[in-house]
Amino acid sequence: MGSTDKPAGPPDYRITGFEPANAVTEDSYELVASAAEDLAVVAAHHSANGRDTYLVLYDATAIYGHPGAPAYIAVHVTRDLERRVFDFDHAHHPLVPLAQNWLIEKGCPPDAVRAFTDRGPQPADALTSRLEGLLRTNIGQRYLVLDHYTDHQSSSDAGARTSTLVHDRHPLSATHPYRVFLEEVTQDFETYTVREGAFSSIEAADLWIAAGDLPLPPAPAPVPGWRADAARVRTTCANAAPSAPSDATKTGDRVGRTPASATRRGPR
Repeated sequence: MGSTDKPAGPPDYRITGFEPANAVTEDSYELVASAAEDLAVVAAHHSANGRDTYLVLYDATAIYGHPGAPAYIAVHVTRDLERRVFDFDHAHHPLVPLAQNWLIEKGCPPDAVRAFTDRGPQPADALTSRLEGLLRTNIGQRYLVLDHYTDHQSSSDAGARTSTLVHDRHPLSATHPYRVFLEEVTQDFETYTVREGAFSSIEAADLWIAAGDLPLPPAPAPVPGWRADAARVRTTCANAAPSAPSDATKTGDRVGRTPASATRRGPR
């Protein structure tokens, strides 16, 4: 089994003695490595055969970047042990479970990249953990991220919020397919909650996000008989080809531009 022990110091990419596979790999690595002093490891997994490393990193420089920029980086390192070269792929995410899902899609065992329990705020309740589980597993690519915004609070007495707008492709969500997952961190940065809001249109979701202080519309109760159809619905969702909603094209380059607030879950 691979190691998930808490690392000490900066991220351990385990590439000593390896060369980048190509110029793209080198650029990707240098872009992340240049911020090494501002990166903290939230989760890590190294495969037993030495070929793969999966990391979730908190990037403290996000607070100084583009307004609303995400604070987490998912990193996948693959190594060719015979040729002694490596590939380095990374992606930015607004929430830890979304970063974890990206790594799972890259081949990381789902239970191997859990966040270290002593890093940052902790889930405040079971609902938070359940909703994070939905985002982490994202069965059948159910959720398509359309937009997100992180409000990087510079004061620990202000708390923090992250809003993530997704299109829910699950058939049972057809009447309210636009969902906002709202993560709120307490003022002392000890705990956080995640809640889900449901909207019938992308415009309604945008209006709620722009307002910033309205109650989050709860997701509607499942339709009658949904339990009997659960297996069939889940199979339909899993087998469907990933596709964007018809009006998702209206969003353009939406990421980082929603005038809403959001959260920081990095080490305090």
